[in-house]
Amino acid sequence: MQFKTTSADAGKKVTACAIVGVYDKKQLSAAAAEIDTASGGLIRGMLDSGDLSTALGAATLVARVDGAKCKRVVVVGLGSRSGLDRRAFYKAMQAALGKITSSKVTEATCYLTAEETVGADAYYRGRLAAQALGEHRYRYTEMKSRNKSPVPKLKTLTLAGGNRDDLKAVEQGATHGAGIVTGMNLTKDLGNKPANICHPTYLAEQCRKLAKKHAKLSIDVLDEPDMAALGMNSLLSVGHGSEQPCKLIHLDYRGGGDEPPVILVGKGITFDTGGISLKPGPQMDEMKYDMGGAASVIGTMAAVAAMKLPINLMVIVPSAENMPSGRATRPGDVVKSMSGITIEILNTDAEGRLILCDALTYAQQFEPAALIDVATLTGACVIALGHHRSAVMSNNDALASDIVAAGERAVDRAWHLPIDQEYTDQLKSNFADLANIGGREGGAITAGAFLSEFTKNANWAHLDIAGTAWRGGAKKGSSGRPVPLLVEYLMQHID
Repeated sequence: MQFKTTSADAGKKVTACAIVGVYDKKQLSAAAAEIDTASGGLIRGMLDSGDLSTALGAATLVARVDGAKCKRVVVVGLGSRSGLDRRAFYKAMQAALGKITSSKVTEATCYLTAEETVGADAYYRGRLAAQALGEHRYRYTEMKSRNKSPVPKLKTLTLAGGNRDDLKAVEQGATHGAGIVTGMNLTKDLGNKPANICHPTYLAEQCRKLAKKHAKLSIDVLDEPDMAALGMNSLLSVGHGSEQPCKLIHLDYRGGGDEPPVILVGKGITFDTGGISLKPGPQMDEMKYDMGGAASVIGTMAAVAAMKLPINLMVIVPSAENMPSGRATRPGDVVKSMSGITIEILNTDAEGRLILCDALTYAQQFEPAALIDVATLTGACVIALGHHRSAVMSNNDALASDIVAAGERAVDRAWHLPIDQEYTDQLKSNFADLANIGGREGGAITAGAFLSEFTKNANWAHLDIAGTAWRGGAKKGSSGRPVPLLVEYLMQHID
């Protein structure tokens, strides 16, 4: 993707396609008015005849614009002026680019980035525009030998700004947006790969390749003997039933001097059958996405390194494959975690927390400024929040608030759930310090409560992305979330 900027009159700028907006009550944006004047009233005439809609996200491609310098124009509805916030802006961008990327247009000029937007300045408008284009350009066709979806022709997008300062901000936003897209695309690629290819060893190999690309990024990979020596019996118990060996991947990016790092821990279950507590068959293929947490934190690292952010960031990925076999962990087995806490495994399908607890214990030796784990942890989270918001739980309300606020700014929303002692009480066991499940009630929260037992001395938060990491149905595929949220959180903590 290539991004340029302009402050030119929309009616006079030569471009293959201009993107302009119209508001409720047939109000034209400044750029739409300029093209309307140059074209002899084309846009207003189409509004009057009902051929254009001002409803948010309603986009129309007009293939011929006589009088103006643009060959085509996409007119997108922006709804009410007062209602154009960053989420509405992003929706409008998605709609407009959807029209263009399905055409043969290779270059376009977007004037939506010059529109005043509630809660989003020129920087964020440029960033969201770049992310919207990245979303439309992404294709995963690696496994196909025919009928591959063509990559959109659009490669250059010129973004408008109202003045010189706005142009600089829009350009910087687009640059950062492109970095976020880099991370999201890697997250999607890893998530969409089938589990016969993307296993723990493959994840480690891809992280090694990422580390080789960036001078400030180093990597260490712990194998099963290394983890056994550290007492990571909880993590290792999950991989007992698989032929694929477990890995613990440790990426270390040093861009911030001597500051303590932020550490992201991502659940890397590359396929989850449920183990002996076998899942039902329907949609089990989607359990390749159970490494969505790992994919997203690796993608976040790729974005941070591409953007060369002046921060210290560690990414730790405990990775295993959860399979049933004669060697698999059984319901009722008791394991001793790296922390020394013993765990009664009542359900082998509650395996994500078993690999995360050892990784979280391992991470705390590096004294992080903040420790955030990201996991497709519970179906209960999907029941609670659907596919719209990720769940946030934390032992620090300020940290949880920062994460939720970052999600709002990044249009990658989350919601803060409680994590009170009553939920931890549901994890009592007659035979060990903790059980790995606490019943159906509050299942997403009891999973977070389990992890909180291993993070009492850390500034810790847990993101459950089970409802947001991928889409099912006809549009099945990794969403790339919560890379935008995580990058936004990290950027807001740059001194």
